[in-house]
Amino acid sequence: MQRHYYALDLKDDAAAIAEYERWHRPGVVWPDIVTAIRASGIEEMEIFRTGNRLVMVVTMADDYVPSPKRDADADARTKEWEQLMDRYQQCLPWAEAGQKWVPMQRIFSLQASLEAL
Repeated sequence: MQRHYYALDLKDDAAAIAEYERWHRPGVVWPDIVTAIRASGIEEMEIFRTGNRLVMVVTMADDYVPSPKRDADADARTKEWEQLMDRYQQCLPWAEAGQKWVPMQRIFSLQASLEAL
């Protein structure tokens, strides 16, 4: 299993944050978006929030190849969803031009530390 972590900020506005969270509730996320994520090979995706900072955890099989996800992102409905989410999101200051979700780097692993003992 591969697990990747990404960060993104929301606009620092309580009403906008509440609306963003509402869009991500089960049964509110557009069904075709959920289907496209799963069809891309992603097995699980979770988003966590503290303040206006988001962390997304994406889990996929070890043999996952990201190109199907990129193809799914080209879908018109996915683009429409992303445009809707743009209303609430803001790029991290260190993000590259056009980059929304920034990959995070793992700096500690308990398991790796235990194995090193």
